[in-house]
Amino acid sequence: MKPILILSVCLLPMLGTLHAADVQRLEKPNIVVILADDLGYGDLACFGAKDIRTPYLDKMSVEGLKLTSFYAQPICGPSRAALMTGCYPLRIGEVNNGKNGHTLPHPKEVFMAEMLRDAGYRTGIVGKWHLGMSAGCDPIAQGFQHGYFTSAFNGATRDIQPGAVVPFLRKPGEVVRTIKTQADMDTLTADCTREALEFIRSSKDNPFFLYLAYHMPHVPLGVSGKFRGKSARGLYGDTIEELDSAVGQVLAELKKLALDDNTLVVFTSDNGPWTDKQIGDHGGSPGPFRGAKMTTWEGGWRVPGIVRWPGKVRAGETSDGIAATIDLLPTFAAMSGSKLPEAKLDGMDLTDFLTKPNAPSPRETFLYHNGSRLTAVRHKDWKLVFARPAGGEMPYMPGFVTGHIEALSETALYNLKTDPSESKNLATERPAVMKLLTKLADESCADLGDYTGPRSGARFFEEGPRWPIAAEPKPERPKKRQQAM
Repeated sequence: MKPILILSVCLLPMLGTLHAADVQRLEKPNIVVILADDLGYGDLACFGAKDIRTPYLDKMSVEGLKLTSFYAQPICGPSRAALMTGCYPLRIGEVNNGKNGHTLPHPKEVFMAEMLRDAGYRTGIVGKWHLGMSAGCDPIAQGFQHGYFTSAFNGATRDIQPGAVVPFLRKPGEVVRTIKTQADMDTLTADCTREALEFIRSSKDNPFFLYLAYHMPHVPLGVSGKFRGKSARGLYGDTIEELDSAVGQVLAELKKLALDDNTLVVFTSDNGPWTDKQIGDHGGSPGPFRGAKMTTWEGGWRVPGIVRWPGKVRAGETSDGIAATIDLLPTFAAMSGSKLPEAKLDGMDLTDFLTKPNAPSPRETFLYHNGSRLTAVRHKDWKLVFARPAGGEMPYMPGFVTGHIEALSETALYNLKTDPSESKNLATERPAVMKLLTKLADESCADLGDYTGPRSGARFFEEGPRWPIAAEPKPERPKKRQQAM
């Protein structure tokens, strides 16, 4: 029995004096997901940052559960697709049966917002979408009733390019604001926070789901005058300190409206930090981990995870149990009593893990896909990284990716508990572990497919060719992976 249902049973004698909306609130928690963009594991004080102050997120981590093995995907679009559908991006059906670098989910895929909307929630998106705007892929078509969003990122370069225009939309075709100048960029976080607070106020009488997807600290960076020049980490740190303050405003508003005790709040990032030479000191820190955004290494995938729900989620604890953004959809379904999508999910229900002291996570295995290539698999404390050519399997942006997905001549095994920086290859010392993780990888490829093509577990909603449709010639599968058995 879920904790929120226990609460409602305990209050049954009082229900005769409550209005219908009050009864509904007792049974369904509000849900707020706050997603940063390109925030590294090492960019928050509560996760080890020494030169960036994040008092509100630090407090949230003490009042809730701090997750130190929390995973997203390595780049924006796939990460958002995984979060919204509870699936690895390789499983998700896409428009025209493709497999895009930035996932374009098919309209028939069921999103988190659709699930919660159908369960009686008011749903809202504020911030960055980046899951397509054509053929029914926009957020309004995918279950969000309230919108204030950009279709994709705020930019793709260190500085704003002349003539660049990023529109904010209420719905497709309804532009309400544009980002054209640095002054516009500087108000981006504050503007999204204002919109989020207004959504919370207007939704306070019903269960609501708010997806607050901030653009920062993705470049080009922007920060309001109140925070400019205040961080020891320069402009990058300034943007995170403003982001931290924004989270504090959201939590304060929930308390002010007496919603705090019945609101589940999750804070995380879409991937690790962007550390390319082209953006210099405008990128973040992966903390103790190797790699960054787009890589196979932990720095690209492992992100800060904080979950808070006073009186329900275990407070003041830190857990290294494996969890991921794909687990949020089934967890929200369990906590809200929503009906799960009928399609197969990869996510797991984390309710017991989040609410019971010292409870283990149900997730023991996590898969790392770069494009259509399975580049690594984690099982418990062990991670197997497979030999591969440069570039993963991402022909859509070969020049950019090749610099991040370097070629590996041999398969390597790491113990992430004792070696979080993935520096000591234990492949020859632990043959039994090698065999187990290789078996898990082969089972996954038999289900989902890989760069050679899809398998039966990958979803398709249209007739005709299936990915890879017009992909570049594929290199041979690295032989070292087969030798790992």
